[in-house]
Amino acid sequence: MIQIKNIHKAFGSNKVLKGIDLEIKDGEVVVILGPSGSGKTTLLRCINFLERADEGEIAVGSTRVNVKHATKKQILDISRKTAMVFQSFNLFRNKTVLENVVEGPIVVQKVDKQRALESGKELLINVGLSDKFDAYPSQLSGGQQQRVGIARALALKPEVILFDEPTSALDPELVGEVLGVIRKIAKQGMTMIIVTHEMSFAQDVASRVIFMDEGVIVEQGTPNDIFTNAKEERTKQFLKRISPEYSYQI
Repeated sequence: MIQIKNIHKAFGSNKVLKGIDLEIKDGEVVVILGPSGSGKTTLLRCINFLERADEGEIAVGSTRVNVKHATKKQILDISRKTAMVFQSFNLFRNKTVLENVVEGPIVVQKVDKQRALESGKELLINVGLSDKFDAYPSQLSGGQQQRVGIARALALKPEVILFDEPTSALDPELVGEVLGVIRKIAKQGMTMIIVTHEMSFAQDVASRVIFMDEGVIVEQGTPNDIFTNAKEERTKQFLKRISPEYSYQI
């Protein structure tokens, strides 16, 4: 269970998040849509304290913190329950694929090296990279690098995985392979929050869709609610612009 209450975040005079309230149940796949600058990525980064929000409360599992007064231990507890998959991969260029996957469990979680290696290989097999254990990131396609990033996140055994536009840096022909892996993980019951512009993927995989704009949640509901029966005019305008096949009357 993830609970976010009254989260605010500003960068100087730019108020990026303006009182976000959100509750996500275990096993839920929540897709966040919205225009550039709406606060989607900042919200993800505030959940796992890559950015520290200015005000509000965050709870992941049994750990609840007031962001203003969170201690280092509380922040570490939250961070350990979450894993982020970045749009730019963020792999260690000087480490092999397998070394990238096991780095977190061995160094941060102090998992036995042999056990971490065995688990890492299994995860890489599951994301379709059984022949890439000893390859380096520079030898991989963008889609393969992103699949390494997903395996690396799973290796931490998080309670929730945060995906920040995981296909935005990929060539169009590589998008499908990454979305296929995410879809597979969703079916296994992993709690996920996904920021994406892939509309058909959102419709297919999400249990709930959230539309954000100007630092607030404008509307949320099932994929059917949002994509075929949106209530807010701003949501309709966004969907019409990003997906012309939607025939809302604006």
